[in-house]
Amino acid sequence: MNYKPFIEYLERNALAIHSLSGNVSAEKASWKPSPEKWSILEIMAHLYDEEREDFRTRLDLLLHSPGKKWPPIDPQGWVAERQYSKRDMQETVRAFLEEREKSLEWLRELASPAWDNSHEHPVFGTIRAGDLLGSWVAHDLLHIRQLTHVLWQDVTELSRPYTLAYAGAW
Repeated sequence: MNYKPFIEYLERNALAIHSLSGNVSAEKASWKPSPEKWSILEIMAHLYDEEREDFRTRLDLLLHSPGKKWPPIDPQGWVAERQYSKRDMQETVRAFLEEREKSLEWLRELASPAWDNSHEHPVFGTIRAGDLLGSWVAHDLLHIRQLTHVLWQDVTELSRPYTLAYAGAW
């Protein structure tokens, strides 16, 4: 497996994530389109925690200690438990970008990774290291879409009583 394109995606994704969140005011960062949806701040805190406690950690275990048990994670529970909504937006973005850079450095230093090493996940079944790397990139893209949607919803609210119909369909 040529994993260099995945590294490039993770680099570009970090730039996109930073562009969508980096200069958002504290007020905009905390705005939620509805009570059950995440704010930009909560999305960024999630990305930070996932970067260091999920994807890089679990991929490292798969590649270097494939039989070792994965540490538990609770992405949905962490939102309230870790008080994502009370974090500082700029600090959270900075922390995510620092962790992403650590991940990129780690990935660049891998020597002959065993992409077929696998783990039996209780929900997803067999997950190979290559599956996890691709999922890491896809996870970023899902949250880039989520960030974009929150910003689109904000523009919709700001535009009232005018419409965004001319922009095209979401």
